Amino acid sequence: MADASHEIRHIKPADLTTFIHSILVKNGVSTEHATIISSCLVQADLRGVDTHGSNRIPSYMKRIRQNVLSPTAIPTLTQQTPVVALVDGKNAFGFVSAHMGMARAIEMASVYGIGLVSIKHSNHFGMSAWLVQQALDAGMMSLVFTNSSPALPVWGGKSKLMGVSPIACGAPAGTAPPFILDMAPSIAARGKIYKALRRGEKIPTDWALDGEGNITDDPAKALEGVMLPMGGPKGSALAIMMDVFSGVLSGSAFAGEVTGPYDPSKAADVGHFLVAIKPDLFMGLEEFKGRMDYLYQRVVGSDKMGGVERIYYPGEIEQITRKKREVEGIPFTVAEIEALNGEAEMVGAERLRV
Repeated sequence: MADASHEIRHIKPADLTTFIHSILVKNGVSTEHATIISSCLVQADLRGVDTHGSNRIPSYMKRIRQNVLSPTAIPTLTQQTPVVALVDGKNAFGFVSAHMGMARAIEMASVYGIGLVSIKHSNHFGMSAWLVQQALDAGMMSLVFTNSSPALPVWGGKSKLMGVSPIACGAPAGTAPPFILDMAPSIAARGKIYKALRRGEKIPTDWALDGEGNITDDPAKALEGVMLPMGGPKGSALAIMMDVFSGVLSGSAFAGEVTGPYDPSKAADVGHFLVAIKPDLFMGLEEFKGRMDYLYQRVVGSDKMGGVERIYYPGEIEQITRKKREVEGIPFTVAEIEALNGEAEMVGAERLRV
């Protein structure tokens, strides 16, 4: 007999945004900050990045209750040079600190061509692509780096040291879709293992090792072990690069010392590094966009290998998923909805109706 908790329900994006906003406000988050956070989480859900969307709310709210994530902190910004700024997250939500940082990077780039922002004492900011989109909405190219808690061994090692920290970047185009890259240095994002665990699903055997160093398709055992880097030493090196630019440079935790999302002992102390670049620095904007359109056509129009029906541009599948979910709604299992409603009941917010 099928488990009813794994049945899928679809929720309208606007209803989900209102619901998440309400839970955040009831937990002490300001209306302004709740608007930023709920928007970022639902953007992830719309793009099909369910591992970094609204399902993160229970873990975030638990950290507030454990007093290791501040719902009321207001990050501060210090201008270091005309094109460099530093944000002290003050242990606020990573979404808030990163949104502030990218906004300033965009401001600097609009005047000087480039803006660099280092962020310290922050927290998890979900899907990196929302920051790339923030830059794209302003007509900017971008680089988005962050570090995270240990989940990945360095190449040749067997214990967790580096985070599964995403590298992301983007560039606008003309009539073609924009370029949006958002990828982890592991074979799979760790959030996909948490998602499989919630949904009672197995995972591919090349994603992770269990606590004894053996291959596993059990998400619970995988979370006791380590993630596997993509491309062996290449994925490991990318994870170290994220730590250099996000942790070492900012003054945040690094070298395996970022606190995990389920460790209530202390603040996460995550670091980020953001860059916004004006795309018409070396040629006219229309020429740049035309060249991006040409690149898109060359990529998707490439000769296809056997069995491939369509070649997708980086970020294109997620944009297609967004358009679909804007119409059909965002899929959640009954168990995931119950977990979210449990958070609502805890603070007296209205339940999510499906």
